[in-house]
Amino acid sequence: MDLENVITIAIELSRSTWLVAARLPGVKKPRLHKIDAGDTTALLAHLSLLRARFAGGSGAAPGLVCCFEAGRDGFWLHRLLTAHGIANHVLEPTSILVNRRARRAKTDRLDAEGMLRVLAAYLQGDRQVCSMVRVPTPNEEDAKRIHREREHLVQERLRIENRIQALLFTQGIHKRPSLRSWDRDLAAVRTGDGRDLPHHLRAELDRLRRRLVMTLELIREVEAERNEAADADPKDQACGKIANLCRIRGVGANFAAVLTLEVFYRSFDNRRQLASYVGITPMPYQSGGTDRDRRISRAGNPRARTTMIQLAWLWLRYQHGSDLAKWFRDRVGKLTGRTRRIAIVAMARKLLIALWRYAENGVLPAGVDIRAEAAASA
Repeated sequence: MDLENVITIAIELSRSTWLVAARLPGVKKPRLHKIDAGDTTALLAHLSLLRARFAGGSGAAPGLVCCFEAGRDGFWLHRLLTAHGIANHVLEPTSILVNRRARRAKTDRLDAEGMLRVLAAYLQGDRQVCSMVRVPTPNEEDAKRIHREREHLVQERLRIENRIQALLFTQGIHKRPSLRSWDRDLAAVRTGDGRDLPHHLRAELDRLRRRLVMTLELIREVEAERNEAADADPKDQACGKIANLCRIRGVGANFAAVLTLEVFYRSFDNRRQLASYVGITPMPYQSGGTDRDRRISRAGNPRARTTMIQLAWLWLRYQHGSDLAKWFRDRVGKLTGRTRRIAIVAMARKLLIALWRYAENGVLPAGVDIRAEAAASA
């Protein structure tokens, strides 16, 4: 892109203020302007003023190209700028090269000016200078809320269960009372030295039980909403992919939703892009006579990566006769420990590619078993 008639703008976002750095064509020193965080009216007014000042001096209406780093503010600002006809890019912060000195200066001004340099290099064709985030549509972003909320609720359930178990262990009790008969079981419980449970401990356990019951109810509510959304429109592309993945034995509704809404909603040119997006590709290390692969990058979607590792272990159980399971057994044999854990990551990468081909083109992985109900309906 020719930057002779383009104003490049970098917005450093923070909780209290936004720092807007702008570089006008032909001017080396950027202009800095502070506005209150979230004051979009002042931001748009400042951008209009920059355009008017440059147009007044040159007589040509300049273009505006903005950027900011992806973070806690999400993508609403990107959508606002785009709606007002302003080109905007969302930078992946970890992809920007920085000074590797042990101690380096860190200020909002330096960050904003650094983003300006990165944006200028990117617009001039250097696609290796940073990575730009693919901004999802509002519907794509909202569709992810269900399985992400379920994930947080499951973590909360596990935390409460562990807390109850830990409190009982302090009294020499190794079995948790059943939620179905909590009051009766708790009344019969005795500590390791034969005492009744202390009064305040019993009260705390009861409060934890009520929180656990409420969390379980919320999980069931979220799962019902997830199933309803998956069956809402059979002609919808995402719903169709979820339904097809659920036909495979061992792939449940939650795994299918996570893979579809976190990964398969995007388009990938090849399997390397797909594996890189999930972060399960080994990182090469080549220097002089050394040429080897290091650990996986872990630079992609962590939720999808965790799901694929879990699904790979389940695949060995439910798809014992598939080619992928046979490859794993031939590769690992009876070895255990670290070798097995390394091999399961490689299998997860192969499984991800196989499921992607199935979701996109309907090509089933070799030797896969289909659920009985799915086979009967077909």
